[in-house]
Amino acid sequence: MRIALFSDIYKPAVNGVVNHVALLKRYFERWGEQVWLFVPGQPDEADDEVNVIRLPGIPIADTGYYLSVALDQRARNILKQADVIHVHHPFLSGSFGLNAARKYDLPLVFTNHTRYDLYVQQYLPLIPDALSDTALQAFFHLFSQRCSAFIAPSQGIADLMREEWGVQGQVAVIPNGVELDDFHRAKLHTSRHELGIPADAVVGVYVGRVSWEKSVDRLLRNFAILAREDGRLHLLLVGGGPALNDCRKLAQELGIDSRVNFTGIAAYDKIPGYLKLADFFVSASVSEVHPLTFIEAAATGLPAVGIDSPGVTDMIVDGKTGFVASDSDLSFGLRVLRLAVDTDLRARMGRAAQEHSHAYAAHTNAREVLNLYQSLKR
Repeated sequence: MRIALFSDIYKPAVNGVVNHVALLKRYFERWGEQVWLFVPGQPDEADDEVNVIRLPGIPIADTGYYLSVALDQRARNILKQADVIHVHHPFLSGSFGLNAARKYDLPLVFTNHTRYDLYVQQYLPLIPDALSDTALQAFFHLFSQRCSAFIAPSQGIADLMREEWGVQGQVAVIPNGVELDDFHRAKLHTSRHELGIPADAVVGVYVGRVSWEKSVDRLLRNFAILAREDGRLHLLLVGGGPALNDCRKLAQELGIDSRVNFTGIAAYDKIPGYLKLADFFVSASVSEVHPLTFIEAAATGLPAVGIDSPGVTDMIVDGKTGFVASDSDLSFGLRVLRLAVDTDLRARMGRAAQEHSHAYAAHTNAREVLNLYQSLKR
């Protein structure tokens, strides 16, 4: 097949969507499919892989994102040959994909990677919730009518899209995947000593964007209480983001800066090593869709603690591979503390988590997506 992928951002940026799109492209090409990836950027930007089409755009500060307003002639010529268009963001690159699908009469697939309802409330706080929800529902109701199929990475998100966003038509539940071997065979690239973490510490690790919608501040406030209960507890936060400096200041204000490590932005190939030196994975975010970091942690053999919300509840088998807390600080804190104090429980849940991770292999995800394309081919 001739497949056109659209994304708002790509390498050298590091995030879950970039990793997901890169894996799809890699497997499709490995299986003999012809794939182009369209992404706003600088047309003269050097890429280490073929068929990455950078659409001329203006950089948006230092975010890694670019604002593009039109497809150039090269992009239009390629799209005329495509069999299917798959967009991974609904607004900027999604509009390009939507217009091209309509113009060239191609099936259009959209994968939802984000809780847009929560992001609207986070970044546009002055807009009343009712207004932002109504606008979001109107957009996705119309957008879904123009798509041949939606992909939801989890059943919880599929339900939310239908019941709250007004999505109509085909919604295929296809979990995201990761390269499991990278995590099953994870090796340390740094030591606890080098990071200033005591050898006998019980380390909880968070991997992801350090931003307010990920509730990293809530995680720190909870940890400040737990750290007083158990002197061995240590927190490792892996990732960068707009709230990184604010969270560092918050850790100082809470008096836990000696018990918390911030790595800042980390290359993806370093993530297995950071997970390897931890004892469990922890996140207070309720904005996830199908968090790859939970899969990566499980594949490394770490149990997880998360908060009851679509996406997270699809990833943790409560009481077996980790704990799903109710959306309260007390429930969350008690479950983190239970994992921290019970070595045997951590080991048992870690083994179960690693076994459970086999369901999320990247090649399985790519094969199911390709099968969906083929079912839509005209």
